[in-house]
Formats: sequence, structure tokens, C-alpha cells
Amino acid sequence: MDLVVQSPDELLAAVPHVLGFKPEESIVLVPFRPGLPITRVDLPRTAADREEVWDALSGPYGRHARPGARLAIICITEDRRSAELASQHLSNRLQDVGITTHIRLWSDGERWREFNTGQTGLQTPSTAERIAAATVLTGAAQPAASRESLAASMVGDREPIAQLLPAARAAAADSPPALERDWALDRLEQFHADGNRLSDVDGARMLVALETISTRDALWEDMSRENSTFHMAIWTDLTRRGPDEVRAAPASMLGFASWLHGDGAKAWCALDQVPADRPYSMAAIVASALQNGIHPREWERYQTQMRDIAADLDESFVPKPPGQQRDIPGTQPVTDRPTPGR
Repeated sequence: MDLVVQSPDELLAAVPHVLGFKPEESIVLVPFRPGLPITRVDLPRTAADREEVWDALSGPYGRHARPGARLAIICITEDRRSAELASQHLSNRLQDVGITTHIRLWSDGERWREFNTGQTGLQTPSTAERIAAATVLTGAAQPAASRESLAASMVGDREPIAQLLPAARAAAADSPPALERDWALDRLEQFHADGNRLSDVDGARMLVALETISTRDALWEDMSRENSTFHMAIWTDLTRRGPDEVRAAPASMLGFASWLHGDGAKAWCALDQVPADRPYSMAAIVASALQNGIHPREWERYQTQMRDIAADLDESFVPKPPGQQRDIPGTQPVTDRPTPGR
């Protein structure tokens, strides 16, 4: 999603739409041209925390820096002093890798101050409404009230499918794997055509089918940047409804589709849904893409190699507990880091 902003007020109003949720106690880095990551981090409040944040961000930003690169550092917090120190520290470090901080902006939700110039102002409801209307015209979903509410949207009633899993497994055991793969592909094609939610019976069968890596990879191969919204819809639904024993695959598929679509925050929330006791290699690939700020367009270059890695890896990814994950936004290459010291 591309938005044209002409004032600090407009920039602040745009941030939740770029991230997918309204940030709190955060620093957001927003580039002024394609190529650099968009990043949200929890606001660091000590010198050690500020160094830890830069240590985490230096790789992606150093790798993507190009001559003339510029960005804005936006601090959203009531703690203006911590915002000023953290934004200045980041600005200095970014300058070392060739990135100019064009704006250092602080807001407490009502007032704003631009640290570079000393200019001040108010955040206005009319500006927020105008930016929201502009994003509706692009077809983008409106932002969640918080990261917590975004994560909660991926948890639904899992009992109906849980009750159907034994029968689905028994039926799959009596069916050739190739037949189940063909059924899953046909059912996915039907969803592309009509967008109708899978029944509990079809949902259980699809989740069992995904346990076969060749079937999962066949559905994964169907994903593209053009159809990522359809994949986000079907895998969001099955992640919400999938019991622990079968949720790793749809959650990883959702994470990948969200990254491909440029919705990094939703991608990390999806990885939160990979059960901690069921590490999953595909989730590791999605996490690596997010952490390293890889642009979705690079997938076309590496997809064969990466799918082979996912098929060959042992189950090596264990997601962090809720509350320690990264939140990653936008249609730019993306990266984000956890709260320092936690």
C-alpha cells in the first residue's frame, strides 16, 4: 500500500495502516523510497537497550542501504525523553551505514514534535479520517486496534474440527496420497473461484492432507503475490479452526502468504500460532525472510531452493512465547525485533 503524506499529522495517521495495527510504546522506521525495510520495535529506554536494537537492525538496514536512502523515525509514546534519545541514537547509527534520517517525530497520540526542527502540532481527527478513507480506496483492511487484537483474530472455535480429525485420518489412510493431493488442489481452486469457507468436514480433510509434505508443497507452489489475498483468507480460517496437532502447516502457510502480500505483522502473528511443541521447518523459512528484511519479490528467485530446504530440514523452528515476537509491517522488505532485554 502506497500513501502520499505531506505533513507530520498525515504521517502519524498513516502509520497504523502501514503496520496493520495501532502501535503503542514503539519506534517505527518508515523509508521515503522503495528498498529499505519498514520496521516497528518496542521503544528502548536504556543505553544498553538502544545498542541491542541497533545490533538487531544493523544487518537488514546495512544490506539494503543505497546512495540517497532516507527514512523517518517515528516514536509513539508518552515518554518524550526516551523517544528523543532512542531516535537520536538510531539516527546516528543509520548515518554510519549511509541512511539519512529526514524526520525524527514523536507523538503521544494527541501532540507531536519533530525533533530535527523543533516544530510542534496536534494530531487531528479530520486527518485520521482522511487517511483512513484513502486506504479504503486501495482495498486495504483497516488496522486492528492493537497487536494483541490482531493476534486474537487468529484464534477461533477449534473443537468442531478436533472432533472430526479421527475420521479424517482414517479416511486418508484408506486413500492414496496422490488422490488426497489432487483433492486438496481442487478444493483450493474451488476456494479461489467462490471464496466460500470450507465446511468442518472439508477443513478437517484439508488439515490432514497438509501433513503430507508433498501435498503441502503443491498448495504452497500455488501461492503468488497476485493471489496472496486468497491464500491469506483460507489459511487464516484454517489457522483459527485448526487444533494444535494440525495447526503448524496452515499457520506457516498463512505466515508465508502474509509475507508475500507485504503484511509482516500478520505474518509474525501467524507464526505465533505454530504450536511451541511442534517446531516446523517451513515456519523457520518464513521467520528468516522476515528477520532479514527480504523483499517478497526475491521469492521468485529462490523459491525452488527454499522449498527443497523446507522439505529436507528437520523440524527446527520453535516460536517464542506470545509477547516476545516481532511485529513487521508494510509492502517494503520487512524486519523487526523483540523488546530488548526480554
